[in-house]
Amino acid sequence: MSFFEIKDLVAGTEDKTILDGFNLSINKGEVHAIMGPNGTGKSTLANIICGNPKYKITKGKIIFKDKDISTLSVDERAHLGLFLGFQNPVEIEGISVITFLKYAVNAKRKSEGKDKIAAPDFLKMIKVRAAALGISDEMLKRPLNVGFSGGEKKRIETLQMAVLEPDFCILDEMDSGLDIDALKVVSDGVNVLAKDKSRAFLLITHYDRLLTLIKPDFVHIMNGGKIVKTGDANLAKELEAKGYQGIING
Repeated sequence: MSFFEIKDLVAGTEDKTILDGFNLSINKGEVHAIMGPNGTGKSTLANIICGNPKYKITKGKIIFKDKDISTLSVDERAHLGLFLGFQNPVEIEGISVITFLKYAVNAKRKSEGKDKIAAPDFLKMIKVRAAALGISDEMLKRPLNVGFSGGEKKRIETLQMAVLEPDFCILDEMDSGLDIDALKVVSDGVNVLAKDKSRAFLLITHYDRLLTLIKPDFVHIMNGGKIVKTGDANLAKELEAKGYQGIING
C-alpha cells in the first residue's frame, strides 16, 4: 500500500460536489505537484485532506500510514504527521512567532508521549533553522504573521515545517505573492526537508516557476474535481506552452 492514497473520493460543501471521483497515490520520498484551472478543486483538496470541517466526504477514503483518516479531526491528522502550508497564512494577534512554534512543538511531542522540549534546546533549534531561512530574531518576536509581507509569511510557514518535521507536507500555492528571491529561499528550505526520503510532498501551484526550483517526480493536471492527466516534470513545461485547454483537450 502507498504511504498516502486517496480512493474514489467524492466531497464538497453541503450543497456542492467539488471533488468527483478523485484518486491519488503517493509513496515515501516522492514529490507530487497538482496544477489546474481556477475553481477545479485544488485548494479544496488540500483542506479536505487535512480535515477542514467546512467540507464533507460523501464517498471514498483517504489513507495515510495504512490508516483511514477520513473521519479524524484536524489535530489528530496533524499528530499523525500531516502539514498544510496555507495559500494565505492567517494573522494571529497576541502570540509571537516563537511562542506559537514552542506550543506547536510541545503539542507534537505530547502526542508522541515525549516530555516538553527544554528551553535551551528549543532556542538553539529555532535560531539555526530560522537563520537558514533569513528569519531574524526580531521577526521571531513579532505577532504571528501580523504585518508580514507575503514572502515573510511563507518563510514562517517553511520554518514551521522545518521545526515540526512532518511526514507529509501539502503546500497550497506557496509561490503565491512571492518575488523570485523569496521563492528561492522558501524552495531551498523545502528541498532540504525533501532530502529525507521518509516523507513526501504535495505541491499545489499554477506556475512552472515553482517546479523549476522544487523538481517534482510527478505532475498531475486536475479538472472537474479529478485528475485528468499525469506525467513527469516535463508536463508542467508542456502546460506553460499549451495552456490548460491544450493539455486537457489534447
